[in-house]
Amino acid sequence: MSDIRIAMWSGPRNISTAMMRAFENRQDTVVTDEPFYAHYLHKTGLDHPGKDDVLASQSIDWEAVVNICTSEFSGKESIWYQKHMGQHNLEGCDLSWVLQVINCFLIRDPKEVIASYGRRFPVENERLLGYVQQAELFKMVEDETGETPPILDSKDILVNPKGMLKELCKRIGIPFSEKMLKWPAGKRESDGVWAPHWYNRVEESTGFKPYSEKEIELDDELIPIYEKCKLHYDTLWEKRIIV
Repeated sequence: MSDIRIAMWSGPRNISTAMMRAFENRQDTVVTDEPFYAHYLHKTGLDHPGKDDVLASQSIDWEAVVNICTSEFSGKESIWYQKHMGQHNLEGCDLSWVLQVINCFLIRDPKEVIASYGRRFPVENERLLGYVQQAELFKMVEDETGETPPILDSKDILVNPKGMLKELCKRIGIPFSEKMLKWPAGKRESDGVWAPHWYNRVEESTGFKPYSEKEIELDDELIPIYEKCKLHYDTLWEKRIIV
């Protein structure tokens, strides 16, 4: 198996870090955590928790990060799993580099995302949640390659982690490993410096937490944002992996 680069495009408050844990627990995989985060904070001016540490830990130059994500990688690992956030793709940024990697999309019901994200940071517009950017990127990749990239819904993964991960591995041409289902609790050197602010629950985890239905009532001012996100979510959801 030759070197394989996987770019997993998610949004905030999804199971993206758990998915990164699943891949990192494989013996053949190295991971990278949100390499465009510093660029995103620098350009938007958003005051996220630990902002100064994030800006100091990564390049804020888009092209420099692109060069990292598309560079050759060496060592015993044959798979490079890159965890990316859709909202980090700002208008005007050249996304043509993604055609050099295997793109996958991780989605979650926007009502759950808005409720979770809103407890940590104000949800002022839909572009903070990545659905618009995921949909735009998905269309670009599909149009350019003539193929539908793998889409996974977080609920489907939590309901059937083994089945979903086996099918994902099949779609991207790598063998499934049982190691993807269980991992040691704790911190990782590969985690971004923002981990203390966002990763508490995943650091306690040893696998995918079983799905549980939530009763969520959004405030009235969030409904328009939810409805805009839901349009993009529904479009992607219709093309998701089903097992």
